[in-house]
Formats: sequence, C-alpha cells, structure tokens
Amino acid sequence: MKLNRRTLNIALASATLSSLLPATALAQKKPVLGFAQVGAESEWRTANTESIKSAAAEAGIELKFSDAQQKQENQIKAIRSYIAQKVDVIAFSPVVESGWDTVLLEAKAAKIPVVLTDRSVNTKDDSLYVTFMGSDFVEEGRKAGRWLVEKEKGNPGPINIVELQGTVGSAPAIDRKKGFEEIIKADPKFKIIRSQTGDFTRAKGKEVMEAFLKAEGKKINVLFAHNDDMAIGAIQAIEEAGMKPAQDIIIISIDAVKGAFEAMMAGKLNVSVECSPLLGPQLMAAVADIKAGKPLPKRILTKEGIFPMEVAKAEFPNRKY
Repeated sequence: MKLNRRTLNIALASATLSSLLPATALAQKKPVLGFAQVGAESEWRTANTESIKSAAAEAGIELKFSDAQQKQENQIKAIRSYIAQKVDVIAFSPVVESGWDTVLLEAKAAKIPVVLTDRSVNTKDDSLYVTFMGSDFVEEGRKAGRWLVEKEKGNPGPINIVELQGTVGSAPAIDRKKGFEEIIKADPKFKIIRSQTGDFTRAKGKEVMEAFLKAEGKKINVLFAHNDDMAIGAIQAIEEAGMKPAQDIIIISIDAVKGAFEAMMAGKLNVSVECSPLLGPQLMAAVADIKAGKPLPKRILTKEGIFPMEVAKAEFPNRKY
C-alpha cells in the first residue's frame, strides 16, 4: 500500500510539474530583437551600439547584433538571417535611404515588425515599418545654418564655405545638407564653393579637407562637416597647412560627441549641433510595446541641443558619449 501511495504521489508531482513547465517556459521566454548596425565608422556610432547593447541587457531582451561595415548588402543579409531565425522584432539603422523594399516586404510577409533607428528609408509604402525613431537631420542642418548666419550677420561677405558630406545616399548626409542650404540661401553672401563626401570618418575627413585646402587655400572661410569625426580629421589638415582651426576657418559640425567638446575646449572647433546616439532605451521600450500589442507613433523624435565653443567646458562633464 505504501509503495502504491508513493508511486501515486510521484506520478501526481510529475504530472503537476509537466503541466507547469510550458507556462513557466513561456513566461521566461525573452523577446528576441535582431539589430543590423551600420558599422563602427565614428565615435557616435560606437556610443549608439553600446547604448543598444546595454539597454537590451537591462530590459531582458535577447539581442542578435550584426555590424554591416557600412555596406548595404551586409545589412540586407543580416535582416534575411533574422527573418529566417524568426526573431520577434527587427531593427536597423540603414546605411543608405533607398533599396530596402524587397527585404522589408520579406519581413512583412513573415509578420516580423521592423523599427528604423537613427536613419530612415525612402519607400512609398510606410506600412513596411512600424516606426522611425531618431533625430530630425534636416533640423540639425538648419541649426548649423542659423548659428552661422547669426555669427556672420555683421560681415558683408563673401563667405566661402566648404562642406564635408556624410556617406553618399545616407539620410543624415542628404538631410543635413538640405537643412543647412535652406537657411543660408536667404543671403547670397554665403557660398558653398566645395562639397564632397568624407564618408563620416576621421581619416576621410582629413583627406578631403587637404584637397579643399590645396584647391582653395585661404579663400575658405567656413567648414561645415556633417559629423564631428570628419571635422576632427579636417582640423588636423588645417593645422598641417599652417592655419588655425576655429580662427582662420570657422568650423561647424554635428553630433556633439566628447571628441568635439575636447576640440572646442582646445579652441579648435566653433560649434557642434547635438545628435544623440543614446537610442537604446527608446528602442527597447518600443520592442516591449510591440510585443504587448500597443500602437506606436510613426515618428519618434529625439530632443537635442546645440553647443558653441563658449559652453563646452561647463557642459563637458555632463556628456555621456
């Protein structure tokens, strides 16, 4: 009798445990996010990656991460891999704006929601993604233009500007140029005399600035760089040419990373427009809302400021990137 009762108790306990296991496993299953990053081309991008990785860990979200090394074909390959793995959400920061419809249609067919971070895509079908979160790049360009117009309002000109553009075809390069030109075109004294891509990298920024200096020399009054890394590379080229950055040539850049603040504190950069890379917490909140079936706005904006050289020292201790 004892043996039978013991056998019965074991069987009951086993049955109870097996009935509980699927529910427990379900409750403990982490949401899975597949993230296809542009690369590691700048100080900004490194901070962006760190923000996404740390926020995923804090939120209890399983992160599958890939680095596209600034190649669209690598990002498309990564997204297809995430579709095959049946992740819960796909997010990516597109290298360029165009050429995404096919792979996004594949994600839609697989019923995997897509979130765009930092950069948008050029598509007529906005149902291919849930939301786009990040900065207003056109407004960043406008901020840079307004700062320059205000600084030079007593100068009759001409004011010759050289421009270091970001990666060709990328949303920030297109939009920052558009916003800047929108502001300066109101006054004919502002002229962009040279404009070329520096691919958002320090090395390329230096190389292109060297070419600008050889071609235009002391005719250059202003440098507008689409990011801080290119501006920092250009500063090296200006110094090597025997000129004083931020004095002989006014330097305006975008991102407001620590390296830019260090350059401003050293008196070598005039102003940096903020573009925050700390999108990780925002992205993880979006993933949680998508999993919970909550609607998201089509556009989630990041709040940002502008930092001229004069405030750099006071602001520097507050910088997180």
